[in-house]
Amino acid sequence: MIVRSAWELSARIKLLADQSVRVGLPGHCAFCMGMTPQASPWCEACFEALPWNCVACARCAEPLARPAELCGHCLRHAPSFDVARAPLRYEDASQALLQRFKFGAQPRAGILLATLFVRSRDDGVLPEALVAVPTHPQRRRERGFDHSVWLTRELSRQLGVPHRRAWRERDTPTQRGLTRRARRGNVRGAFRVTPDLPAHVAIVDDVMTTGSTLSALADACRRAGAQHVEAWAMTRTPRGI
Repeated sequence: MIVRSAWELSARIKLLADQSVRVGLPGHCAFCMGMTPQASPWCEACFEALPWNCVACARCAEPLARPAELCGHCLRHAPSFDVARAPLRYEDASQALLQRFKFGAQPRAGILLATLFVRSRDDGVLPEALVAVPTHPQRRRERGFDHSVWLTRELSRQLGVPHRRAWRERDTPTQRGLTRRARRGNVRGAFRVTPDLPAHVAIVDDVMTTGSTLSALADACRRAGAQHVEAWAMTRTPRGI
């Protein structure tokens, strides 16, 4: 495997180091380091204290102040995916966990994120394939790995669902700081997906902010043959962020 930069070399060293120690503390909570029952990755108190996204829009999973079927954004401009699943709000412990994975290249944090997502699922029908949001090439070079693809492969392993590939047709600028409308325009037509997708797929990202990127990938999945598209994100940003 070719290492293209010092950033990538550093990230890969961190990945290998974390892989060697992530099973070295069995029976300890990943959040408080307290003892856990039956070698669980978390203790019951920390699990309950996580910022669960319990009150959210039925379509895009945006956290809401009170129960409502759809948020105002989905009523005005519905996303291209049919339903979103984002079990955690992007704050406090879940934010720290995601940053350890995404920017610290810690596989244990990524495994925990995927495991929390799987544990939060109901017993509904699984999709026939998973498709990761492809990371911007510059971000991939900086981190040394594609975090969305990594999470998708881990979910694929835990759920037994195959994954398919997607590409960016063009290098889009970062979405950070853009308005909701600008985000939609920035990623419109930006993705291509391997052809002949099955009818039911789930697209995967680490965090969903407005859903614009996932919506653009959902469009590409529909062009590739998908009929029902779920959007899966490990975390969802609270309103106003």
